[in-house]
Amino acid sequence: MVLKAFFPTCCTSADSGLLVGRWVPEQNSAVVLAVVHFPFIPIQVKELLAQVQQASQVGLAVVGTWCHRQQESEESLGHFLEGLGTIFSHNPWLQLCRERGSKFWSCKATHHQGPGIAGVSREDHVILIFYDQRKVLLSYLHPPTILPDGQARDATASSEGLAAIFDTVSRSEVLFCKDQFDEGPVRLSHWQSEGVEASIFMELAKQASGPVCLLVTCLLSLVSAASACRLWKLWPLPFIASKLSTCEQLHHRLEHLTLVFSTQKAQSPAQLMRKANMLVSMLLDVALGLTLLSWLHSNNRIGQLADALIPMADHVAEELQHLLQWLMGAPAGLKMNRALDQVLGRFFLYHIHLWISYIHLMSPFIERILWHVGLSACLGLTVALSILSDILALLTFHIYCFYVYGARLYCLKICGLSSLWRLFRGKKWNVLRQRVDSCSYDLDQLFIGTLLFTILVFLLPTTALYYLVFTLLRLLVVTVQGLIHLLVDLINSLPLYSLGLRLCRPYRLAAGVKFRILEHEAGRPLRLLMQINPLPYSSVVRTYRLPSCGCHPKYSWGSLCRKLFFGELIYPWKQRGDKQD
Repeated sequence: MVLKAFFPTCCTSADSGLLVGRWVPEQNSAVVLAVVHFPFIPIQVKELLAQVQQASQVGLAVVGTWCHRQQESEESLGHFLEGLGTIFSHNPWLQLCRERGSKFWSCKATHHQGPGIAGVSREDHVILIFYDQRKVLLSYLHPPTILPDGQARDATASSEGLAAIFDTVSRSEVLFCKDQFDEGPVRLSHWQSEGVEASIFMELAKQASGPVCLLVTCLLSLVSAASACRLWKLWPLPFIASKLSTCEQLHHRLEHLTLVFSTQKAQSPAQLMRKANMLVSMLLDVALGLTLLSWLHSNNRIGQLADALIPMADHVAEELQHLLQWLMGAPAGLKMNRALDQVLGRFFLYHIHLWISYIHLMSPFIERILWHVGLSACLGLTVALSILSDILALLTFHIYCFYVYGARLYCLKICGLSSLWRLFRGKKWNVLRQRVDSCSYDLDQLFIGTLLFTILVFLLPTTALYYLVFTLLRLLVVTVQGLIHLLVDLINSLPLYSLGLRLCRPYRLAAGVKFRILEHEAGRPLRLLMQINPLPYSSVVRTYRLPSCGCHPKYSWGSLCRKLFFGELIYPWKQRGDKQD
């Protein structure tokens, strides 16, 4: 039988002693965590292992002996190490030895009969695998990528084996907290941190994080209590708040702040990574917002924007008037229904006149409104972009009204034509059963249906042209708003901390391991070096991507084309009965 022994690289030059670790019978392997040096008292070693087991819930034991033959006498040390098996009985019993003055190692594992060591039943071969204890301790093993069906079983077994190794090292962190210069009753060799003195700022930050989180939590509870006041539940305030991007973004950030500054500790590395990603996302958002705020308030750019807004609105209104006058004539040589064309053109021109009058009425207050909007950037760039999206929706409200009028009129004619077409085929729509049934019509019904069908067919091109033009204008506005929402969702959901960790510390996000052969000679044990494979960037984004606001509909191309063809309204917010493809 071949056994696998995972040995930390930091212990390759350690003095001789006992191997402390965990035996994983499912994988037929042993994970060595530390080396206990001479001299020691066996009862003190057992007490130390009992304390670590109680704190980490890992079954640690003395799994063998370690011999580094540099200064010790080979004969005396060998007899002494063989006698340790009577005190620390373990099956199998590993014996690792590094030859004096060479790079060669000797490794073997012995199985004893019964609880004692009266007779040796057999001796197994050992594959020695070196691993970086610090990297394995700090890394978080992710499940493997999706493989074909034929490889799924092998990938699962490999993942379970690696998970046992990584879990053993990570849960045994209590064993590594002992300071390097601590002269205790038991001296150990393992990966050592630099001690508390080297991380004084981190220790101060940890001590201050508790009161800061408690204070922020109290403030957030007051904000939540104020937002839950009954005054905000009076109609139509809930409806307006659910449709404004600014309110949705503020609610989203409030949830993030509540989760980040919660006094409860993260229960898993995934929750800790989620909190860190949220914190970095909010810090970047505020930094970008302050940069935008400083840019707006320098060189009086807000006044320049306010002065340019009214001429821009007049220019847009003038272009719309030219477009309507072109539609009221013979657009592209098409012959329109003149009566309907004139009625629709004058109707829309009157709306443009009302909107321009409203804009000029609000012109004295535009600079102050823009100043407050720019001041809101201190809450974050996403808040400023959400306000910009809402302002764009208000400034183009007349285009939205034109689109709604044209879509409703076009949808009414399409529904009328489809109903009359069923009448010619002797069919009707059964409202109760939601299906098309056969029906017999008399001569008067067929005559009226033919007359209405002819009228609707001849009026359809005029209505369809107005609907097409204003739908294109509406889609242009929706595209601009969609780009703004895409940037907001990118800032909200991008796992910046995980990406920075993948860039600077790739071993922290492990997707698996690879093995490099160090020694493979006849008569010598096989020695391998375990190296960590970092998680790909695409998997990092997919695994740790934060949830976005989700207040805007995500139509597929098929659903969007169907809605546009039948004249159904495309709302900028999600409806209760929306079916996403």
